[in-house]
Amino acid sequence: MSQDKSGYPIMGDANPLHNNMYGPPQPGFGMPPPNYNQAPGGQYPPPGGYGQPGFPPVGQGFAPGPYPQMPYPQMPYPQGPYAQGPYQQGPGQPGFPEDPTEPAGSPGYHGDVPPSYYDNDEFTNSGFEDKSIRQAFIRKVFLVLTVQLSITFSFVAVFTFVDDAKIFVRRNPWTYYVSYAVFFVALILLSCCGDFRRKHPWNLVALSILTLSLSYMVGMIASFYDTETVIIAVGITAVVCFTVVLFSLQSKYDFTSCRGVLFVCLIVLLLFSILCIFIRHKILHIVYASLGALLFTCFLAVDTQLLLGNKKLALSPEEYIFAALNLYTDIINIFLYILAIVGRSRE
Repeated sequence: MSQDKSGYPIMGDANPLHNNMYGPPQPGFGMPPPNYNQAPGGQYPPPGGYGQPGFPPVGQGFAPGPYPQMPYPQMPYPQGPYAQGPYQQGPGQPGFPEDPTEPAGSPGYHGDVPPSYYDNDEFTNSGFEDKSIRQAFIRKVFLVLTVQLSITFSFVAVFTFVDDAKIFVRRNPWTYYVSYAVFFVALILLSCCGDFRRKHPWNLVALSILTLSLSYMVGMIASFYDTETVIIAVGITAVVCFTVVLFSLQSKYDFTSCRGVLFVCLIVLLLFSILCIFIRHKILHIVYASLGALLFTCFLAVDTQLLLGNKKLALSPEEYIFAALNLYTDIINIFLYILAIVGRSRE
């Protein structure tokens, strides 16, 4: 066993290939690690770089630690020359290729960014935003309403001018109650069953049954008044309804926000009607009829603005049956209350 200049023994055999000149005694032998700067031949040449891009070679100023350092660079790692976003979509790239026939100024062209919600007409122009849909909806509602009113006032004319019809309804009062029951069932179906009233043609069938039953009841009520009273009531009803509809079209006031108040007033009017059943007084009945006519005039204004769709609340274009039903019942109630006012006043 030989020694180097530092006094450490060199372990090895006679074969130089097996001679471990880098193998100092392990820490388990209790000896300190060697200092390679004092090894035979002086300092070892500094290791060169590996030639990768971005890794400069190690210079003379590199001070190795007590253990041999690997010549690999540590953090931070260099970034490769990859282009960062936004990523361009092209014909050879995955995704949605751009349409070469679409001009850059068209509404569907958005370049490299997704389309804006507010720039997409498919989302913003729906329902009442489209004027053509709204106008078609209004025409359909008023067409159905015109047919309903024509049938009803035809019944009124028959029961008013034909004496045999007057005699028949006065001798058979049970027909009134049958008509009322049929009317009530049809009203519940059309008012409470949304899917049913949008299902064609059953919605038209139910509306026709409701119109015929209510027309018979209105004609029967009109038969108990003289002809002049009925004509006056019809004229007043026409003027009032035309004025209210025209005012609702032009007014900036939103009547649709008053539906809750009108519903409370309707409950109060119902309680008032029960009182009038037990108290038979002419003035009390005129007051009751006046309040009823005023209340359903307000309902007519509300339902008209719901039909137009230019206020806070609006009906869907699919609800033309429901819209026609609301306007029809409002006008019929106004007529009946005005008929009661004129009839009581002329007694």
